[in-house]
Amino acid sequence: MKALQYVEVGKAPVVVDVPTPEPGPGQVRLKVTAAGACHSDSFVMGLSEEQYAQFGYPLPMTLGHEGAGVVDKLGEGVTSVAVGDAVAVYGPWGCGTCYQCAQGKENYCERAAELGITPPGLGHDGSMAEYMIIDDPRHLVPLGDLDPVENVALTDAGLTPYHAIKGSLPKLGAGSTAVVIGTGGLGHVAIQILRALTPATVIALDVNDEKLALAKDVGAHHAFLSNDDAPAAIEKVTGRRAVTAVFDFVAIQPTIDLGAALSGVETDQVIVGVGAAKTDVGMLAKPYDSSIRSPYWGSRSELIEVLNLARAGLIHVETERFSLDDAPEAYHRLHEGTLRGRAVITP
Repeated sequence: MKALQYVEVGKAPVVVDVPTPEPGPGQVRLKVTAAGACHSDSFVMGLSEEQYAQFGYPLPMTLGHEGAGVVDKLGEGVTSVAVGDAVAVYGPWGCGTCYQCAQGKENYCERAAELGITPPGLGHDGSMAEYMIIDDPRHLVPLGDLDPVENVALTDAGLTPYHAIKGSLPKLGAGSTAVVIGTGGLGHVAIQILRALTPATVIALDVNDEKLALAKDVGAHHAFLSNDDAPAAIEKVTGRRAVTAVFDFVAIQPTIDLGAALSGVETDQVIVGVGAAKTDVGMLAKPYDSSIRSPYWGSRSELIEVLNLARAGLIHVETERFSLDDAPEAYHRLHEGTLRGRAVITP
């Protein structure tokens, strides 16, 4: 079968022929119908050899932590899914037995690192192949009649912002303001989730007019360039400099600083992006009862909720389709920032 693999640190991924995998006891084989390309993949491929070794990622490694497919073959003992089922893959795998996993929060598994458990495509072979192995059928969520290509990215680009926003829902009532920094793959879905779940005024910030146009197309009330003028622009339309919540899908120093500038009493500054930066904290440095959170991915039950939002027509993912042979170009476009929404590979 064909697979898109990362084979050499610092080099572009390549399409290769590899043996079709066979499911072992308790495992499931999927015939992949769609796989999403994500900035997390770019992060992995941007690591130095030393950093890559520290993460413990193998080489070669089939990319893709957003996956959807049809159950193709069952390992011994699997009874909870059937051949032919259309499913989405829940990516943040855990041990399944710790306190967090018992709540369906495998994204916060207490033992994953200790046991060497990693998400597909971020530590072991993922979804950018004609077939993939799922270690346990609990990692599969029914897709039903949802189009796998149009919805595969919801397994991360929908689930991650949904989980981030849910933590701030009690604050996002009437008269509240939510700012989304970065309106790309995750951010443009976050805007839709905020519109679907809250009465908040949603303001999008990004670096060019094309991205701001996408933000307005998917429901942002206002969209401004993400620069030093943004706080004044927000104050002009809301009457206040401080906002209720800032969802940062970039997480570099300028966006962290911008989020801090928009923070007031009880503001949530939610850092979702993969970047790293610094900010001052403490009673004398931050407004009273303001908070900074760094959520990661989401729970299995939240993925079911996200897919239900899509089923109800309340959210969708802007997608550009690529064949498996053209998958390296998808990552090139992702790196260049020229995608409108999300790239989806169709093996």
